[in-house]
Amino acid sequence: MSDSKIIIPPIKCQGIKTKLIPFIKEHVKISDDSLYIEPFVGTGVVAFNLAPKNAILSDKNEHIINFYKKVQSKEITSQILKKFLNHHGERLSKEGLKYYQKMRDDFNQSKDSLYFLFLNRCSFNGMIRFNKEGNFNVPYCHKDNRFSKSYITKICNQVDNISKIMEDKNWTFKCCDFKESMMIAKENNCIYLDPPYIGRDTTYFEKWNEEDAISLANIAHQSKADVYLSMWKENQFRKNDYLFDYFSDFTWYEEKHYYYLGGKEENRHPIIEVLAIKN
Repeated sequence: MSDSKIIIPPIKCQGIKTKLIPFIKEHVKISDDSLYIEPFVGTGVVAFNLAPKNAILSDKNEHIINFYKKVQSKEITSQILKKFLNHHGERLSKEGLKYYQKMRDDFNQSKDSLYFLFLNRCSFNGMIRFNKEGNFNVPYCHKDNRFSKSYITKICNQVDNISKIMEDKNWTFKCCDFKESMMIAKENNCIYLDPPYIGRDTTYFEKWNEEDAISLANIAHQSKADVYLSMWKENQFRKNDYLFDYFSDFTWYEEKHYYYLGGKEENRHPIIEVLAIKN
């Protein structure tokens, strides 16, 4: 794979950084003997593209972590996934909403990683959202023929790509709180932070409150590691006071960005993203 090729992960979620990868790679520096820590790994798009040799990749969303653990262990392969998506995609094309709801109910009972990916790729706007009981509750995208042969091939290729990246890496996927993974960091380690955004929807798995955000800022400042923070700075309506209040002493690099996962298209306005680097 060439250095310019952007690796697209099989999982989608709100705030995915795919289009910001060149910007992030330009500024995040990792040596082969250092440990890379990402406490909000989400889709994994940043880790897969930075491809550090040693990493702890964590998230409180157990379903994302379990999926990537199974890809890493070869419990989930592109061949297994293709068979699964062909079968259930055909059922979806015939039964539509009814079958989507059945798959969602089955996932909420079994927590099966393949069901999680299926729902992620045919739910409304590719959202990941859970209710207070921990059940996936995103509505259907109403595209009964969602899983065409070409779409299934695309997803399977994405799984193949990330599987190959993991093969020669010392990566640990861990379901835990951000504090736990950040506390592991030592001098010369690298911490990349992409926390839930204050002022935006944060129900992708658990609530993110002001206390959490302040705790994150305190740990980031106290850490001996190199710290990189991805955060929105401002849009045409407002600015992010949290960034100004708690990370003004970091060095900021800016990039204009659009988010395409969400509600109505007319509400998808440009936003200034910042990569804030600890001095």
